[in-house]
Amino acid sequence: MAQVIIDAGHGGTEPGAIYEGRREKDDTLRLALAVGEILKRDGVDVVYTRTEDVYDTPFEKAQIANRAGGDFLISIHRNSSPEANQYSGVETLVYDRSGSKVQLAENINSALEQAGYRNLGVKERPGLVILRRSRMPAVLVEAGFLNTDADNRLFDENFDGIAQAIADGVLQTLREEGKLPGTGGSGGSVTDQETARERYYRVQTGAFRVRAYAEELLYRLQRQNYPAFLLYEDGLYKVQVGAFRQLDNAVRMEQALRAQGYSTFITAALP
Repeated sequence: MAQVIIDAGHGGTEPGAIYEGRREKDDTLRLALAVGEILKRDGVDVVYTRTEDVYDTPFEKAQIANRAGGDFLISIHRNSSPEANQYSGVETLVYDRSGSKVQLAENINSALEQAGYRNLGVKERPGLVILRRSRMPAVLVEAGFLNTDADNRLFDENFDGIAQAIADGVLQTLREEGKLPGTGGSGGSVTDQETARERYYRVQTGAFRVRAYAEELLYRLQRQNYPAFLLYEDGLYKVQVGAFRQLDNAVRMEQALRAQGYSTFITAALP
């Protein structure tokens, strides 16, 4: 079974960034727990570095992850800037640009862009202890700026969509790595191969809590003659394109959409 370690940044006596009474440690714990619940529903074993308001050093958190030995470590934070409302968006940090952690970071950023954030990209931070000391691929997600009002509104109004986006980015990477049953990799059991054949693939371009935002994207895609449709699932309005039995066809559709500037990822579902 795939296993993911989820770290809620800061905690206890270390509140992280603070803005107008809002504390980073509270947002990160709430988001970490929500992401973990989604992953567990999709068959992933989840280990948390904390589930309550306690503090461990970044080194201790990396040790927790190393003892668990998961496939990925995702550390969740909120960003902060020198001045209020100076910057906006999401960025994901990695130790360096090698291995599957880069794809994981890009998948998470892409999904968060669909949830409404500006995508500020993947950046190297070799000095961060939790990234340097973890033995598995690790990323640190900065889920918007805590001292930017627009990012806080998005965090609160589309919280479910943001949690789903991070989970979707993780799930997509696990599938690409062949670490989820019936997806990705090569070979596999007959049962897994049969499950994969039964699946169909769609390209998702957005997930919103507010229907009007989803419809705006839907109509734009339809005007460009893409076979887009709206799906309400898990409390979110999801804009998806196509329904393909063959993964290769979905990949070609995703490439076409990305060439038009859309942020995308492929979903797999049973009929």
